[in-house]
Amino acid sequence: MFDLHIHGLGDYDSRGDSVQEILSIAGLLGKRGIKGFLPTLYPAPIDVMRRQMAVAAEAKRGQDSAQAEVLGVHLEGPFLNPSRAGALDKASFLPATEYNLQCLLDGFYDLVKVITIAPEIEGATSLIRQIANKGIVVSLGHSDATYSQAEEAYHAGAKGITHLFNAMRGIHHREPGLAGFGLLHRDIYVELIADPFHLHPLTLEMVFRLKPIERIILVSDAVKGAGADPRGAITDHSGTLLGGAYTLDSACSRLIDMGLADEATLQRLTRDNPTHYLSA
Repeated sequence: MFDLHIHGLGDYDSRGDSVQEILSIAGLLGKRGIKGFLPTLYPAPIDVMRRQMAVAAEAKRGQDSAQAEVLGVHLEGPFLNPSRAGALDKASFLPATEYNLQCLLDGFYDLVKVITIAPEIEGATSLIRQIANKGIVVSLGHSDATYSQAEEAYHAGAKGITHLFNAMRGIHHREPGLAGFGLLHRDIYVELIADPFHLHPLTLEMVFRLKPIERIILVSDAVKGAGADPRGAITDHSGTLLGGAYTLDSACSRLIDMGLADEATLQRLTRDNPTHYLSA
């Protein structure tokens, strides 16, 4: 299994400045049968994100075979829409400019595998083209995009949608939005969080009925505190979800229990599809 969107696990967090913190996450994931993962970085000042990328790069070089492989990093921002920040720090969001992109990625183009961006913010379309041309996967998220804005981003090179339905415009009968585009467009990939807290069981069922199975990628979006007690949501003081409480293996077990997936389907959701997503 490969988890392409995970912020933390147990006592550990991708925001730390310690290589050992990333290696500890890798070790815990390895024990759960996860073969590889993308430490996913929160939006922060550029110097902070660059320091965290350097930590992830060092961890990638210093791994052992018992740990899940650090495949690179997923940057969840900082080019996002403040109106759809969710649990992210909107004060850290940045304008979608070529200068900001270069400052962020200089020296890390080989490490960064996925960047989440809101396609409707000013300058995003040009930035999506630049990112995609560098061989980095563009995923759309934390966004208030309309269907047509999502479609424009897809034609500019976007390849996926970050945690479908969460932190984005919902489906309205007169405006299907980004979520509607994710469901209806056959070629775009969608991340799906399958814990009990992010999506209603019938919403999960709808996705599996409408979306081609080869375009669904199961992710945990796990955060610090996840894994120990998967019965409870991880929230802030206001009740906002901070991220996933389940690891990928627990989410797989839940989908089997719900009758939505068998072992062959899970292999596609957690191994085949993520592999194609990062390499195609």
